[in-house]
Amino acid sequence: MTEPVLKVDGLTTSFRVEGKWQPVVRDLDFTIDKGETVAIVGESGSGKSVTALSIMRLLQPGSSKIEGSVRLAGSDLLDLDEEAMRDVRGGDIGMIFQEPMTSLNPVLKIGFQIAEVLRRHRGMDAASAEAEVLRLFDLVRIPDARRRLGEYPHSFSGGMRQRAMISMALACQPKLLIADEPTTALDVTIQAQILELVRELQKEIGMAVMFITHDMGVVAEISDRVVVMLRGDKVEEAPVADLFAAPKHAYTKMLLGAVPKLGGLGDTTTPRRFPKLDADGAGPEPENEPDTRGKTLLEVRNLTTRFTIRGGLLNRPVGNVHAVEDVSLTLAAGETLALVGESGCGKSTTGRSILRLVQPASAEILFEGKDLMAASHAELRVARRRLQMIFQDPYGSLNPRQAVGSAIAEPIRVHGLMDDEAIPDRVSELLNLVGLEAEHALRFPHEFSGGQRQRICIARSLALEPRVIVADESVSALDASIKAQVINLMLDLQRELGLAYLFISHDIAVVERVSHRIAVMLLGEIVEIGPRDAILRNPRHPYTKKLIEAVPIPNPAEKRQRRNLLTDELKSPVRALDWVRPASRMYPVGEGHLVREF
Repeated sequence: MTEPVLKVDGLTTSFRVEGKWQPVVRDLDFTIDKGETVAIVGESGSGKSVTALSIMRLLQPGSSKIEGSVRLAGSDLLDLDEEAMRDVRGGDIGMIFQEPMTSLNPVLKIGFQIAEVLRRHRGMDAASAEAEVLRLFDLVRIPDARRRLGEYPHSFSGGMRQRAMISMALACQPKLLIADEPTTALDVTIQAQILELVRELQKEIGMAVMFITHDMGVVAEISDRVVVMLRGDKVEEAPVADLFAAPKHAYTKMLLGAVPKLGGLGDTTTPRRFPKLDADGAGPEPENEPDTRGKTLLEVRNLTTRFTIRGGLLNRPVGNVHAVEDVSLTLAAGETLALVGESGCGKSTTGRSILRLVQPASAEILFEGKDLMAASHAELRVARRRLQMIFQDPYGSLNPRQAVGSAIAEPIRVHGLMDDEAIPDRVSELLNLVGLEAEHALRFPHEFSGGQRQRICIARSLALEPRVIVADESVSALDASIKAQVINLMLDLQRELGLAYLFISHDIAVVERVSHRIAVMLLGEIVEIGPRDAILRNPRHPYTKKLIEAVPIPNPAEKRQRRNLLTDELKSPVRALDWVRPASRMYPVGEGHLVREF
């Protein structure tokens, strides 16, 4: 019988807590064969990422203890010294981490960081390494690759950073690829292509893949076998088709019941809460809520945002990044407008520009009847109490040296909304609202999982009781059941408080659940906007059709039967200084349904 690429036997990982060893992964066994993909699934805190870090031996010595056996192609990694493990990491094992911004060095150029891997593990010279990096960038569809080699991580969007991390992990064509939530930050078209790329590499070099994810649609698409983890224990393991058809463990049933399915809402025209989850999966669909939309709160007209590119000996302007081009939209009280499109299309910049966190080149932004473009700094500060943003990267938006309770309390204190004595109770209330405990207020960001950190950011955004929330990928890092809980929470708050959401997301199945209307963005422009059902059931722009076709289907029987991926290169948004935008218009194709000329 052929030796598996990875054989994990009796893996137990413990952390020292108050002088005692606390196991967080217990007696875990599984194997991955050559060319096979095994998905490790479970909610935040189940031990998925700790398992990956244990295999890579990336846990802090002294405060962690790894027991058992981890054999890679017959060699036990737990017996290797640190120098030998450095050869294994990045060479025999590639790893894609969950949060790309914390995995990339912020003071080194992206191209240099990837080329460094090639020089270290494949012995390439500088020219060969650069050529290979360009090829890898093309594989993961990073546009304008040569220019972006010389940029730093902060200038990449979340999705672009994740693509760069994927190219780094694949650079040495490893025997084993450990992918820890690798497509969480990616839009559906790029996600579909990355999954296809991983499959192609498996065919070419027999690469084994350990795929850690909470997205059961992705599990159905890519995996051969599934290992389900709950609080450090393996509770079920089965071939993917068997697991989806007949899950045995109650927890597995609950996970599968939390999966949003595109096109599963029937004829409703308003958002609908996720079904209540229990041991048997999902309950019946909740009743459709009445449409409670009120008067217009936010009106954006002709929003244009550009970033200057400088170069040459005198560092003069040589071009512009046309991030947002002539975007117009409205948002009413109690309404959710979803903004969807590929990473780099201008979704996040649109949200930041509306709040004037990024200064638009031109726009008219009316919030509650007041022009934010003409507002003073003091007036903007008052407006931002009622116009909040949940950022895409929860770790980057939390101070690592500040306890989370203090982070949530700070805006309440700064704006003088409560007496100091009342603030702790309000913080506890907000933490409970998003599914955390009051005692979590004393912990620091690094002590939470990625999903828990995003919940903290949502709690902080609610602290000032806003009217409009710009939610930038606010649930993308959450596992399925927590995502369902947070979405339900957001819909409850919308109904009770009349909150309006500009919901920026690449997860179209979730967008269907939460939105009244959808706007589709491509290269900084809205190419289609209209009621949710009109966009999803009758898309008119070719790009919208491609986005919908790329949504993962949570059914293993269908995973090989569909694929109509975007294979053309993403066009660059960089333009010459004298570039003039070609005339283009939106024309109506239905009630409230507009499509840009193509």
